[in-house]
Amino acid sequence: GDTPLSVTTLSFDISGLEFFLPLTVGARVELAAQEEINDPQALLERMRSSGATLMQATPATWSMLIEAGWQGDEKLVVLCGGEALGSAPAARLLDRCQALWNMYGPTETTIWSTLQKIESASDISVGRPIANTSVYVLDRSLQPGPVGVPGEIYIGGQGVARGYRKRPELTQERFVRDPFSEDPGARLYRTGDLARYLEDGRVVHLGRSDFQVKIRGFRIELGEIEAVLARHPMVGRCVVAAKDELSGLKQLVAYIVPGAAAMPEPAELRAHLRASLPDYMVPAHFVRLASLPLTANNKVDVKALPMPSLARAEEAATPAAEPRGTVAVQLLALWRGVLGDDSIGVQDNFFEHGGHSLKAVQLLTMIERVYGRRLPLATLFEAPTVAQMERRLSRTDWTPPWRSLVAISPHGAGVPLFAVPGVAGTVLVFARMAALLGHERPIYGLQARGLDGVERPFATVE
Repeated sequence: GDTPLSVTTLSFDISGLEFFLPLTVGARVELAAQEEINDPQALLERMRSSGATLMQATPATWSMLIEAGWQGDEKLVVLCGGEALGSAPAARLLDRCQALWNMYGPTETTIWSTLQKIESASDISVGRPIANTSVYVLDRSLQPGPVGVPGEIYIGGQGVARGYRKRPELTQERFVRDPFSEDPGARLYRTGDLARYLEDGRVVHLGRSDFQVKIRGFRIELGEIEAVLARHPMVGRCVVAAKDELSGLKQLVAYIVPGAAAMPEPAELRAHLRASLPDYMVPAHFVRLASLPLTANNKVDVKALPMPSLARAEEAATPAAEPRGTVAVQLLALWRGVLGDDSIGVQDNFFEHGGHSLKAVQLLTMIERVYGRRLPLATLFEAPTVAQMERRLSRTDWTPPWRSLVAISPHGAGVPLFAVPGVAGTVLVFARMAALLGHERPIYGLQARGLDGVERPFATVE
């Protein structure tokens, strides 16, 4: 009686669940087309038209759908996996579905290894092992640790793969003999993930024990990015970290101490990295530092690395190009709010300042709420600056619905907050504040006429 909606690419092992599980129980599976998967509005329409009762996706995909306006479906069971589920995305999902399940399992232990039904956003774990699967949290001596003490996750059972194709050394390192089994051929997969036990036996995922992270479902070795980045002749020292955004998702940030020469431009660094790495391994932000923060043991203190928007605000060498005209002021407010960066100007590229597909969906959804115009996702790739987007919006006979009211953050159902800037100020000073306040209430600014240098100022307060 169920209808799973399949949205996973064939190259991702969790697609096996979508294709074969329905067949084992006689259910009907709906296969979303690739163009639907890439367009959140089309995917939302497919979710409605298919009558889907079950769908699995990464936290990034679910967040993209919520940003695109998904209000939820009381019939839908949500499976969430592929990367860590944070409390913020979990809270938004719990209000929009019949049930939310958190799934965990590396590709090497096909497909999922543990699961947990999430009842509260403040109590998130990856649960307990599924049938025919064993999960241990072990110390360096392969001994079980006490409750609450971090250790590494080892997985055994019938889902464990035979090894890595033509990689005997890596297979020997990661697939080890199972000391808890009487079967001499039984093995455990060493995941590299840190975890701890709760009192009730559930497992809480704590991140990686090495420098591997997951960004929007992609498994990434930070050291690999650093090695390529360090080959650039103008880079002295560098470190790459995964930093949490305000939405609860992660983004890659490269911190660079330049060599003798000046700091290379971000576009140059991106081109250098893309020559050797896929796009998903190219950092969203590049931050210049005079030196890398160190711990007492002279290791890089990752926690002390600044958030990219704060670092850019401190080092801004030249003022950003200011908007001219009401439409540009409104668009720039949305740009800065979504990216959390007050230094962005009208000529700055959205994707070169931390923008990615999820943020693109969020921005276009805001534009639709403000202007009532739905733009395809491709619009932002074709017009990635405020100036270009303004020209794109102005091609038809269209005027904005207001002239002074600027929607800085039109999210939320709480009491709206209206902010009035001081003398000679513009509403753009509130963009960072809006980002920090989150999505609980809409935030608007009252923009005085004439400050953009295009129109004549009002002559009186009235």
